[in-house]
Amino acid sequence: TEAELLEELLMRAIPRRDVKPIVRELLSEFGDLGGVLKADTDSLIKIKGVKETTATFLHIIRAAAQTVALGSLKDKPLLSDWERLLDYVTMLYTGEQVETLYVLYLDAKLRLIRSRKERTGSVNHVSISPREILKQALNEDACSVILIHNHPSGDVEPSEDDILATQTVDRYLSAAGIVLAEHLIVGANRKVHSMRLQGVIKGKVRRG
Repeated sequence: TEAELLEELLMRAIPRRDVKPIVRELLSEFGDLGGVLKADTDSLIKIKGVKETTATFLHIIRAAAQTVALGSLKDKPLLSDWERLLDYVTMLYTGEQVETLYVLYLDAKLRLIRSRKERTGSVNHVSISPREILKQALNEDACSVILIHNHPSGDVEPSEDDILATQTVDRYLSAAGIVLAEHLIVGANRKVHSMRLQGVIKGKVRRG
């Protein structure tokens, strides 16, 4: 269980101490293991028994898991292995309580150049700047772009703002010869909504 796994982690971060009460407090405060790993240092050290070194240890665990998930995507056409992409996307947003925008920049063969956290918003909105995305895509010499943002409510249905922002980014990128390959909305339990499958994104994905 998540509680048992967290207990195993904390036994190594806080040796020679019964960590079960700390585990209960952490899960009560942050909901699940993902929420614990996502929590910032200030929030974590408010829990009795958790010190800054323990918070750092938990952050390292999360960073390691993200790096492993990201590494599995390296040197592969990103849209050719949906399960690996879904694993990575799920890892990015586990425990995330506010809407956050990530942008994946791809080369001519749809391989990942860079995964970049662009914006953090509120519980129900994150702003998307087409100009910033275009500028970064040009800086990365990207041929294609994937947008990803989450709905903390768990519902992956796009809002009118989501659709409009997708169409606007698509126009900006297309004018520069860059393809918006996909815009994914991430919800709960590995649910993901594809703007391309919905028909919001019209341009074809080209593989060089």
